[in-house]
Amino acid sequence: MKLIKGVFGVCALACWLTSTLPASAEVLLRAAIVQVEHERPIPLSRLDLPAGDEGFAGGQRALKDNITTGQFLNQKYELVEIRTNADGLPAEMDKLAAEGIGVVIALANADDLLAMADHPAAANMLILNAEARDDRLRGEACRANVVHVAPSRAQIADGLAQYMVWKKWTEWLLIHGSHPEDTLMAQAYRRAARKFGIEIVEERLFEDTGGGRQSDSGHVLVQKQIPVFMQRADDHDVVVVADENEVFGHYLPYRGWDARPVVGDAGLIASSWHKGHESYGSTQLQRRFEKLAGRHMRDLDYQVWLGFRSVGEAVTRTNTADIPTLKDFMLSDEFTIAGFKGQGLSFRPWNQQMRHGVILGDGKLVVTISPQEEFLHQKTRLDTLGFDEPENTCAF
Repeated sequence: MKLIKGVFGVCALACWLTSTLPASAEVLLRAAIVQVEHERPIPLSRLDLPAGDEGFAGGQRALKDNITTGQFLNQKYELVEIRTNADGLPAEMDKLAAEGIGVVIALANADDLLAMADHPAAANMLILNAEARDDRLRGEACRANVVHVAPSRAQIADGLAQYMVWKKWTEWLLIHGSHPEDTLMAQAYRRAARKFGIEIVEERLFEDTGGGRQSDSGHVLVQKQIPVFMQRADDHDVVVVADENEVFGHYLPYRGWDARPVVGDAGLIASSWHKGHESYGSTQLQRRFEKLAGRHMRDLDYQVWLGFRSVGEAVTRTNTADIPTLKDFMLSDEFTIAGFKGQGLSFRPWNQQMRHGVILGDGKLVVTISPQEEFLHQKTRLDTLGFDEPENTCAF
């Protein structure tokens, strides 16, 4: 830790802080990362192969950051890591409750997250959704004990749409896959188009017929299927792709019929984080994470880090590990946390969704971060992304 190197040094700073701050009782915050494992498709590119510790590495980075602050305030943190499946989830939740763990960071899909939230042992827990993007979790299927650190599909779609409007690329060819996640993402893009005055001139469905994702069948897909699939499209400015399972989207750039940019889940990708992000002090976080994990930070790492750091910030400000007190503070106007996106991040009290900046990157570099400056809001421009309060359908 290098806070005031060359002046006091870390030891001298700690001694000075502990001598000037009033003595207080120890505060212990116990948390767990719970991953409910489910089958995931193998990435198309070997560059995106799973590291095996996505999310968990972000939690370890947040743990160290929380401890760095907490050591001066007599605040301590513990973090448990659990991998389970849907069948084993109830027993794990019972075990966490018996051990007095009050904060659970969930790496789970929407259905498993709801099962976790509805389990009797979770009634007094604070569950941080760090993975599931489903808009229904912030709407008709919301739960009072769940706050959402992962951005919703609506936030992601709106962030992309704002930049498309700024570029005046307002005629879209929307292509979506046949998996349920792709259907939901396509719905989010349709909503964003209506919201920002964009015309979807044509939609096309790319059916996943199975088979090899690479090698011979992949070669055939690239060289023959994609160009034919993209022929005779209505005139459009940009191809918008909804392909969360990576069936076809990454094959579209440079292989289509018309010379058009590709955005969405391929080409210019909208996400919560980007490995090339360097603005707003983010290089500091990137380097700390890379030193810990030996790899670049990914979306899940960032979302887990952000969730656990939000809890740590609430503990720092309230000096308690009491779950209702922490939750109330996190949902209040007093709460804000630096998310390295240019403005402080906070939670929407009406659906408990974190306000996010959406990063648009082309693989190597960040192109822009939404919300775009031209889109104004009476409270915060971050509320131009996703469901604003007048659109809320969440009722706890």
